[in-house]
Amino acid sequence: MNASKDDRLSLLPQHRQKVEEILRSCAPGVEVWAYGSRVNGRSHPGSDLDLVLRGPGLERLPLEVLGALSEAFHDSTIPFFVEARDWARLPESFHAEIGRDYVVLVGAG
Repeated sequence: MNASKDDRLSLLPQHRQKVEEILRSCAPGVEVWAYGSRVNGRSHPGSDLDLVLRGPGLERLPLEVLGALSEAFHDSTIPFFVEARDWARLPESFHAEIGRDYVVLVGAG
C-alpha cells in the first residue's frame, strides 16, 4: 500500500520540513519515497529515515547529487540518520520490497 502526502510517515513536522527543504535544494525534480520503519509503524524517535530517489526517467542520478545530499543531511540539525539511495542503482528485488509500502515524500517536478 502506498500513499501520497499521508500521515503514516513518522516524522515530526519540523523534521519533515527540513528533510523536504534539503531534498528540493540538492535534488530538484527528483521524486523521493520514504520507506522502512518510519513508514511501517515500527520506528522510534532515533530510527533512521530511509529514502529512495527516483530520478527523471528512472535514470541513475549523478554521484554528485547523492554526495551533496549525504553532506547536507550530515550537516543538518536533523537528529537521526537519513539514508538516501538511488532507485536506479538498487537491485530489482529491492524495488519490489520498497514498492510494497512507501510514502511519497517529494513528488517529481
